[in-house]
Amino acid sequence: MPHADTPAPDDASDDDLFFLDDGDGASSTDEPRTAPPGIGNRWKMLIVDDEPEVHSITKLVLSDFSYKGRPAHFISAHSAAEAREILARETDIAMILLDVVMETEDAGLQLVHHIREELKNRHVRIILRTGQPGQAPERAVILDYDINDYKAKTQLTAQQLFTTTVAALRSYEDIMAIEANRRGLEKIIEASSSLFQARSMKLFAAGVLTQLSGLLAVGPDAILCVQRGSVLGAASDGLYVLAGSGRFETVINEPACEHVEPAVLAAVVACLESRANQYAADHCTLYIRTPNDRENVVYLRSDRPLSDLDRELIEVFCGRISVGFDNLHLYEQLHRAQQGTLAALADLAERQRGGEPDWEGDGGPEDGGAGDESRFARSLRIATITERIARRLQEENRFPGLVDDAFLAIIGLAAVLHDVGNATIDPAILGKPGPLTEAERTAMQRHTIAGSLLLDRASRLAEGHTHLHLGAEVARWHHENWDGTGYPDRLSGEAIPVAARIVAVADAYDAMTRDRPYRAALGHERAVAEIREQAGSRFDPAVVDAFLIIAPDLAAS
Repeated sequence: MPHADTPAPDDASDDDLFFLDDGDGASSTDEPRTAPPGIGNRWKMLIVDDEPEVHSITKLVLSDFSYKGRPAHFISAHSAAEAREILARETDIAMILLDVVMETEDAGLQLVHHIREELKNRHVRIILRTGQPGQAPERAVILDYDINDYKAKTQLTAQQLFTTTVAALRSYEDIMAIEANRRGLEKIIEASSSLFQARSMKLFAAGVLTQLSGLLAVGPDAILCVQRGSVLGAASDGLYVLAGSGRFETVINEPACEHVEPAVLAAVVACLESRANQYAADHCTLYIRTPNDRENVVYLRSDRPLSDLDRELIEVFCGRISVGFDNLHLYEQLHRAQQGTLAALADLAERQRGGEPDWEGDGGPEDGGAGDESRFARSLRIATITERIARRLQEENRFPGLVDDAFLAIIGLAAVLHDVGNATIDPAILGKPGPLTEAERTAMQRHTIAGSLLLDRASRLAEGHTHLHLGAEVARWHHENWDGTGYPDRLSGEAIPVAARIVAVADAYDAMTRDRPYRAALGHERAVAEIREQAGSRFDPAVVDAFLIIAPDLAAS
């Protein structure tokens, strides 16, 4: 039999019908004379007919069939009921050669209705073959049923069967390409929508890698996202790893030239120099230039060459998410500016203790003369510890519905403001080196209420739940104790807002590890031990558990 990519020989025998039997008449699959490629690389064709010889003739005529280098894989059903069972489990059948009259006079037509309307399979090509065309008139069938061709068995010669099969497979291939493109575009829209909800460059870059991996159906190993220029916390411009998986998972935020193997780094540099996507047999590098001229490269390892459709989807995806890198960069800059503003506000409140502003840790009163840390830095430190505890709680799903992504986005800012009410307290009380009198203690404790009222008024200028709303909760209740012995409202247990419970631990650790006017700083181990001991009395045990997990990182920072 001729191949699809070669002309059919001009032989009269090709136009003759074959009435031969292959012996068994009911084999479920055809076994060619030579070892075939994997079934996944063959065209699946379903023969539905109650005459065994029709199966044998069809498979014999198409025994050496090949279209675009892919041979046929035949599946036989001898009734419409058997075909339904096969179609329920085989979802990638390309073509059906279908008889009309089988267990009933219209069994084939009812099967067409089942395929199109119940299975919602619009992709498979259905070729209706009938030995009794009078019972199923061609015009009526073509109009009333979603079939792709109609042939009387007496008209279907070997050459016509070959031509019909090629035409059906070509149509099926085009439809599947369109469907794959549609699914890919849906994935892009879904992916980009979810990505734009990210609130950190790290999470956004990691999301880009995850979505690309899913979009192209390749493994997650050896994926790298590199940015040219500075990243937050970097000492200088250069190539930095924003996100990675596989062997790059441990080098996030590190200079690429120091942590990425030369071959991969060379591919990244070549992509940057060409300012275009580069495709190789086992990897690709994707160039993403943002509207603000920030350059990013995704290095993606693949175990197969990417198809034209893969490349088209990549182009669309990269075009959509390029603006996301800029948005996240601007968001992070705004977040840091906001954090700095709030820290400055907190510093002004702390200045009530006396002394000049201590921006550089120059030994002002809050440092107790130590000169190694500023009040400004202290606010940011408490915010960082708070965020780490909160993230750990989210990872453990300890407070579902409370500690979520939105909570994590604002809890650090809220923590900065926890003692803003100090601005309303007599500096002489705040800076007193010795024990407070009962009246002084009562006055000092009012800073919780004063800070909460201040932030509550400010929060009314904003819509939604902002860091100011959360800050008002933290300011009022971060001195409440788990056992109900705290102040100002003697709340206990879960009646204390979770944000205040988290900040209470972060604030206590920070206070114990700093020099104070009336005592020297405790060491890290001693402070951790104190917090562990007070779990269940002063602190929420769940929050303490999360703190103890992140505590080793605090000792090194």
